[in-house]
Amino acid sequence: MNDHYVSPFSTRYASDEMQYLFSADKKFHTWRRLWIALAKAEKELGLPITQAQIDQLERFRDDINYDVAIRREKECRHDVMSHVYAYGVQCPDAAGIIHLGATSCYVGDNTDVVIMREALVLVRRKLVNVIALLADFAMQYRDMPALAYTHLQPAQLTTVGKRATLWANELVMDLEDLEHRIDGLRLLGSKGTTGTQASFVELFGGDREKIRRLEELIAGDLGFDSVVPVSGQTYSRKVDFQVLSVLSGIAQSASKFANDLRILQNFKEMEEPFESQQIGSSAMPYKRNPMRSERISALSRYVIIDLLNPAFTSATQWFERTLDDSANKRIAVAEGFLAVDAILNIMLNVCDGLVVYPKVVRQRIMRELPFMATENIMMQAVKKGGNRQELHERLRVHSIAAGKVVKEEGGDNDLIERICADPAFGLDKAEIDALLDPAAFTGLSAVQTEEFVREVVTPILARYKDVLGEKAELSV
Repeated sequence: MNDHYVSPFSTRYASDEMQYLFSADKKFHTWRRLWIALAKAEKELGLPITQAQIDQLERFRDDINYDVAIRREKECRHDVMSHVYAYGVQCPDAAGIIHLGATSCYVGDNTDVVIMREALVLVRRKLVNVIALLADFAMQYRDMPALAYTHLQPAQLTTVGKRATLWANELVMDLEDLEHRIDGLRLLGSKGTTGTQASFVELFGGDREKIRRLEELIAGDLGFDSVVPVSGQTYSRKVDFQVLSVLSGIAQSASKFANDLRILQNFKEMEEPFESQQIGSSAMPYKRNPMRSERISALSRYVIIDLLNPAFTSATQWFERTLDDSANKRIAVAEGFLAVDAILNIMLNVCDGLVVYPKVVRQRIMRELPFMATENIMMQAVKKGGNRQELHERLRVHSIAAGKVVKEEGGDNDLIERICADPAFGLDKAEIDALLDPAAFTGLSAVQTEEFVREVVTPILARYKDVLGEKAELSV
């Protein structure tokens, strides 16, 4: 296959589990499940379908004769009818009742909903595990002071753990959206060619209760509580947009995490895992590039942009249906899931091995903390008899001078030395050092971290305790 295009999702990124959900095999097996569900429901509601016919359909449910379907599609140019024909070849006694009363979207759209729900459940499992890893990391480092940033400029201190809660909280928000979508997904049901169920009106002699019951039985057979209340031939393509909106949200959160980590790795405060034999650069042996985080950023960008596909598709459907959705949605929806699956695999790998360099974190704090501590220093000097206004002006002058040393001369921050040497403050170095404990500048960071994990994350992990402990091996 080296002379054909092969999607990187298949060879490098997405898991086998997610790839199977969007495989031809999964699709066509689900088609057969739907045809069996339709036949069973029609038999129960009085149509002349025998148990022997259903048994024959069940016997060949998982034994798809692809060769027959492929040959037939070359003749009829219709994928659904080619598989109806192939199924009928295997089940000659039931050939006449396969797909009875249905249109192509009965299998096509219902299958899409089945697969999207299963894919969302897989995404949920991995998302919960990422949240669990970040929560563990946050608790481990809840007390470790670190520089916080606004506008990417040093600001009041936070802690390493508190910052991790910001990453985790956005993923929790995504989980809430995802759960809502899973709970709200409905099958299309058996709506017919324009959504009027006219063919079933004919089959059941206008018995509206039987037509309603038919959809209930099909939905129950596929594990759904209900079907959409109204539709044209297809379910509303807004559903695809809503599902991909959840995936886009996860991608946005993942990208935020990855970008922060890439910057922190540049600062040498934190790193993603780096294996003993890993090569960072073909030209520069010393480099430790954040390649996993960069891949998260790249794939996240793809998913965020991919959301435009179902948006335009939903907006441009004509009346009861057009076919300009099909080619686009089979790419956009599948690859959106494959990309998010890959993103979460990488996050599982990264969050399971985050590295913190405490000495660098503290060193970076201490370069900035003297500026942040000036108010505390001024108040202490006032307590010893200093004039606030005079001290404020002296601090302004000293701060500008110290900043010049750092920025223009490349020297260390000597603000504390300047203050110690200024008799107006009346403070020695020991007194000032006592005011420079980083832990005194982190506010409620540690408490907020503990509360977030206890009140928000712990209930989630209790709810999904059966899926915890997932690991991810990356292909490259």
